[in-house]
Amino acid sequence: MLNLPILRWGRPYTSLEQDSVVHFLTGKTLAKVSQANTGLLGRDMRLAGRARDVLAEIPIPQLIEIMKKAGDLYLNGTLRMGDGEQSPDDFARQQSASTGLPEHMCKGNMKKNHFVLHHMDQILDCLTRGLNLDILTRGYGTESRGVVVSYQTQSPVLGLVLPSNSPGVHTLWLPVIPMQVGLLLKPGPQEPWTPYRMAAAFTEAGIPKEAIAIYPGGGDMGAEVVRRAGRSMIFGGTATVERYKGDPRVQVHGPGFSKILLGDDVVDQWEKYIGLMADSVYLNSGRGCINCSGVWASRHTKEIAQALAERLGPIEAKPPEDPEAALAAFTIPGAAKAIWNSIAGKLDETGVTHMTAPFGPRLIEMERCGYLRPTVIHCDSPDAGLANTEYMYPYVTVVECPQSQMLRNIGPTLVCSAITNDAQWTRQLIDATHIDRLNVGAIPTIKLDWLQPHEGNIVEFLFRPRAFQTLDIAV
Repeated sequence: MLNLPILRWGRPYTSLEQDSVVHFLTGKTLAKVSQANTGLLGRDMRLAGRARDVLAEIPIPQLIEIMKKAGDLYLNGTLRMGDGEQSPDDFARQQSASTGLPEHMCKGNMKKNHFVLHHMDQILDCLTRGLNLDILTRGYGTESRGVVVSYQTQSPVLGLVLPSNSPGVHTLWLPVIPMQVGLLLKPGPQEPWTPYRMAAAFTEAGIPKEAIAIYPGGGDMGAEVVRRAGRSMIFGGTATVERYKGDPRVQVHGPGFSKILLGDDVVDQWEKYIGLMADSVYLNSGRGCINCSGVWASRHTKEIAQALAERLGPIEAKPPEDPEAALAAFTIPGAAKAIWNSIAGKLDETGVTHMTAPFGPRLIEMERCGYLRPTVIHCDSPDAGLANTEYMYPYVTVVECPQSQMLRNIGPTLVCSAITNDAQWTRQLIDATHIDRLNVGAIPTIKLDWLQPHEGNIVEFLFRPRAFQTLDIAV
């Protein structure tokens, strides 16, 4: 068992109040995590400015090289973890044991984080649109076109209220340190592993320990991080999205409601795309906001739903160490049952058909956890209650809707993969402001280009462009 302290801008602090991280199947304690309180964070925020100061003393190109070294340590090294050590295999096993995600998926997410850290120079070049990175340090400089520009840091640190359910989200904040902005991390209760391991890799690679803080705690700590930090990134459900909607200090990552739309020009060849649809729904156990939760087409929807049900319906829950495991457990007691009851209560609605019903029960309850097997629902109209819903497992609704009415009915969509060659409809899709990330063509919703921003450009969030003039000829 590990004891994980609060990291007060690099200084370990063991609290009298501790929370246990336990194995979701056995109940065995994996770690004791010291819990911070809002008063402690309030006192320590006076040191937040120092985080940017120490990072600004290191040139950004050097920080980028440190990130590459940190990526190797994170992926392959045995690192200090609280009062013990952690190997890569330990990390995957512990993360799996507390989050319910199969071990091979945990290792897969490690490789994603490593990729981002190792390609940080390319990622920052893309996110800044080729900006000379010294301009971020100095605050102003001359672009390649000969124009003076200025970028003002909006906060010395980025606050992060992290989730427990999807370790892959950590790729979103990895570019922060090389932009000379500190990290204020509030880990998810079941997933402290990535923040602590990443902090250990960063500091061992050469990042000043004063640049990183970790304050575990309950919901009040999450709210305090958002209140105290000038810029924050938070993950949550629809209620969280609504609470912070319109707050320029907060970047909210909530449900994706990602979708695949089949154009009228290709829908008659729908069989060609079933593999793409299935992968979009169930890979990474359907836990990502980029997993597809809706397939929309004007016709053949019953056949599409049946084909998806035949592919996904037989998938069974397997132990987390099984390399064939495709489903993650719901580790909070009663969570899986509550989700299934929410779905089951709407299955009797006219026009709604549960296509995976012939493949056995969807809810699998165990002593300490539950599983939900993949679920495919057919809706003969966008008006059905389940037509535009999303759940944190491989769940998809196949919705029949005329192409001319799709954009009016799909609602906010994080990733839209529109399979079409229709130029006029493609123009409408490009202009649709409720679609965040648009794929045109046979591209899975889960396929990301790391050199493009995902759900908001972190550079534009942390730095404000402004007019700037100077007589300094050395610009």
